[in-house]
Amino acid sequence: MVNLLRKDYRTAPISEQDRVMLDYVVKLTKDATLCRPEDHARLRAVGFDDKGILQITLIAAWFNYINKVADALGVGRD
Repeated sequence: MVNLLRKDYRTAPISEQDRVMLDYVVKLTKDATLCRPEDHARLRAVGFDDKGILQITLIAAWFNYINKVADALGVGRD
């Protein structure tokens, strides 16, 4: 299943909750200014509460941040 997730999470056999969460994370990663209350409503509709939405947002943003720092410093490049 990991390979299916890497290839395209949208067609992988995952729960609707996971798919909605990943849709949100992808949107946040591409352009966080496009995230709207409707996105949070979708997360709530599949069972996430405000604390869960905050945690998803913080974790995704932190990974985006730390990857930008590593890229800027050349971490992992030969």
